[in-house]
Amino acid sequence: MLRRVNAPRAGEPDAPAKGGADAQHSTGRTPKPPAPRQGGANRAAQAAGAAGAGALGAAGLGKAAGSAGEATAAAAGAAATAAAGGVGAARAARAARAAGTPQGSPAGAAGTAGRGAPDTTAALRTTQADTPRQTAAGAATPDGPAPTGKGKKGKRPKRTGWRRLLPTWRMVLGTFVIGVLLIIGLFFLGYSLVKIPPANALATKQSNVFLYSDGSQLARDGDVNRENVDLAQISKPAQHAVLAAEDRDFYTESAVDLKAMLRAGWNTATGKGKQSGSTITQQYVKNYYLAQEQTVTRKAKEFFISIKLDRQKSKDEILEGYLNTSFFGRNAYGIQAAAQAYYGMDAQDLDPARAAYLAALVNAPSEYDVVAHPENRRAAVARWNYVLDGMVKKGWLKESERTGLKFPMPKEQTVSTGLSGQRGYLVDAIKHYLVKNDIIDADQLEAGGYRITTTIQRKKQNAFVKAVDDQLMSKLDKKNRKVDSYVRAGGASIDPRTGKVVAMYGGIDYVKQYTNGATRGDFQVGSTFKPFVFTSAVENGSTTQDGRTITPNTVYDGTSRRPVEGWTGGGYAPSNEDEKSYGDITVRKATDLSVNSVYAQMAVDVGPAKVKQTAVDLGIPAGTPDLQPYPSIALGTANASVLDMTEAYATLANHGKHGTYTMIEKITKDGSDVVKLPEAPVEQAVSREAADTTTSILQSVVDSGTATAAQAAGRPAAGKTGTAEEDTAAWFAGYTPDLATVVSVMGQDPVTAKHRPLYGALGQARMNGGGPPTQIWAQYTGAALKGKPAAEFDLRLEPGADRTEEPSATGSATPGTGGQDGGGTTDGGQNDGGPTTTPTDGGTTGTPTDGGPTTDGGTTTDGGTTADGGTTTGGDTTGGDTATGGNTTGGDTTGGGTTTGGGTPGGGTDGGGTPGGGTTAGTGGQPLTARRP
Repeated sequence: MLRRVNAPRAGEPDAPAKGGADAQHSTGRTPKPPAPRQGGANRAAQAAGAAGAGALGAAGLGKAAGSAGEATAAAAGAAATAAAGGVGAARAARAARAAGTPQGSPAGAAGTAGRGAPDTTAALRTTQADTPRQTAAGAATPDGPAPTGKGKKGKRPKRTGWRRLLPTWRMVLGTFVIGVLLIIGLFFLGYSLVKIPPANALATKQSNVFLYSDGSQLARDGDVNRENVDLAQISKPAQHAVLAAEDRDFYTESAVDLKAMLRAGWNTATGKGKQSGSTITQQYVKNYYLAQEQTVTRKAKEFFISIKLDRQKSKDEILEGYLNTSFFGRNAYGIQAAAQAYYGMDAQDLDPARAAYLAALVNAPSEYDVVAHPENRRAAVARWNYVLDGMVKKGWLKESERTGLKFPMPKEQTVSTGLSGQRGYLVDAIKHYLVKNDIIDADQLEAGGYRITTTIQRKKQNAFVKAVDDQLMSKLDKKNRKVDSYVRAGGASIDPRTGKVVAMYGGIDYVKQYTNGATRGDFQVGSTFKPFVFTSAVENGSTTQDGRTITPNTVYDGTSRRPVEGWTGGGYAPSNEDEKSYGDITVRKATDLSVNSVYAQMAVDVGPAKVKQTAVDLGIPAGTPDLQPYPSIALGTANASVLDMTEAYATLANHGKHGTYTMIEKITKDGSDVVKLPEAPVEQAVSREAADTTTSILQSVVDSGTATAAQAAGRPAAGKTGTAEEDTAAWFAGYTPDLATVVSVMGQDPVTAKHRPLYGALGQARMNGGGPPTQIWAQYTGAALKGKPAAEFDLRLEPGADRTEEPSATGSATPGTGGQDGGGTTDGGQNDGGPTTTPTDGGTTGTPTDGGPTTDGGTTTDGGTTADGGTTTGGDTTGGDTATGGNTTGGDTTGGGTTTGGGTPGGGTDGGGTPGGGTTAGTGGQPLTARRP
């Protein structure tokens, strides 16, 4: 049923009277006045619907329509339109008033007519029930039937069937908006939380590369084969090849490529091949800052770090880091190591063809190594072509160049031998040199990244190894001669003009014999030290005990076990080799034959302290073990290394000019930073006359002495042989004008590491310096200088070097000796078996010390007694002004005497010494050290 909603209310104009004919509805029910309601969409729709219905009723009756006229029709149309559009009743009323409907409008009349005509009202209800709600245009609305007369809103039909499963557009839109907001929030959260971490340990770990002087590789150390270089040290073709293979738009794109990541994920999921989908920036972040695990967390970190890194570093810096951290196979990290591993060249020398192959390896290092996997050659070549085509497409390579390129087959993989052979010894010596000279400390070396060009010359190094093998190692028979298992060798070679170490031999194999024979300092140098004594004599203008200048022709007494004269530190009477005595002998000849008794006396004549200082000036370290200022210093008790001895002999070869040896030509860090090397000033350590005169007597050793085997080098040479006590080491130290080299053969137990005698080694009775050491020297020197014209020594000798200095008529250079086999006698004849006349300071010997009588009834050899420690009655004392060189009353020491108290406590000697010569408390004699040539 329809309610009348627009009739005049009671009290309003035209309102029906209370209880009148219109007060009751046609049904007989009195309508209840509607309660006032707030205006709303639902009520407006209800009111408009009612108004529309009344208008239709009025039009159906005709009488009301005729009286209302055209204005009524317009009002009814406006009301119907308002109802169809869902607008409020107020809007419909305003529309009616705009059409000019007067108060008590025909709409009201239509309503009244409706009430007075039940049949018409019934017809209207029937029409509304059977027809859809009409719009102003007369079309049915899709929302179903019109609201009922009670004004309730129509309900949407419930979704049935499969439509219930589909989200509405509102749900889709809301989900999208929420998702976008969530993603934005997560991005900013991740960007703020993820920091750029420090580089991982593997990315920063590098090897140190050691090079020969010609730039070829000598060795690498460290666990990681990586050598960082600057981008400028990587050829442009190499840079472009990697970009063409991995990220062609690197310089124009952002740090991350979401499209590529999605495409890679799709291709991987659909079986089109595993792809990273990462830009070069992302790959660099993974290599340098993160680990390699495939996790969502790592990928998220990579994403955010890449964005941050792209804001902090330039594209060139990122590309450089990427090229230095990528893995190329063959244990090569970084393009520099890869270039060496596959083609034996530096990254700066890579051409397009080779660069393209290395770039192809980044995608699959193991699979694309055509040497290790020849079955994958087709795939590798296809990838190589892909890279080259990309270079052409980007304009980095001309099409004409591309057409002519052929696949560059890499070299065979070299099995890494680490530091085996001589490499380990050389690397060990170089590292020691760097740390010792404060160039690079141990921690920096451990971190790696240094490219060290050494002074070692490949040709000479190989020649040294071959000489040792030919002259020594090949002759060992360890199975049948146990002593042969003790044999060790060490050698070093220095250019005397530059001080550069050009070759070194450390042992048979670093991984088998760890100790470096060239740098170890635990074997006595033997008679190779004797030339330093003579050099010191010339340098200091020294004289013998009887005042004769020491020159190559000065005559000494070469009697074995002859007590030295002028030493106040205790009795010392060294024996010669095989106890052989030579009588009067010149210094030159004593050097040829390595006569111990002569050089022990010469050391006292010069002063042991001065001898030590000269040795230090020449290049022997002051802290060398057993380098002590005693007469025994002349016989080589010092434990200097082969390398140190080579430096000292190089000074003699360079006319007395000394520059500390060096093993380094150049050092760079991470490919560019040049490490400053210390200055190596050259100083005149000793006068040229002193050095050259020494060279002249050492030439005689090679020409006619104990080192004649050195003549096999085929050029002028000078040198000296030496043997340690008990044959534990044999030496030869020699030089030409162009090269100074020292070789030592040592005996060491391979199990206990104790020094062992080499008697019987190589099937020889004893190991002499003139044997294998000199033979090795000769073969090496000849090969090392092959093709170079032989140079003559240019010598400047000391004045008087060509004159012979004979002993004085009344006294020899040494006091008389008794009981010697074949020994010479003094002018007064031999002592008749009594104690020797070598005095000590305060001892009770047959020579008076302060003018008092002798304590054992002995007499002087010329029949006189000393009056005051000065001259004897009837002549000079046998040793000069003071027979002992000690503290006689009124006398000075003649040999630059040293303080007492030195030597071995107790005055003991190995098989020698004075028969009855005691020592005062607190003083001691020297050990008897028999040295052979």
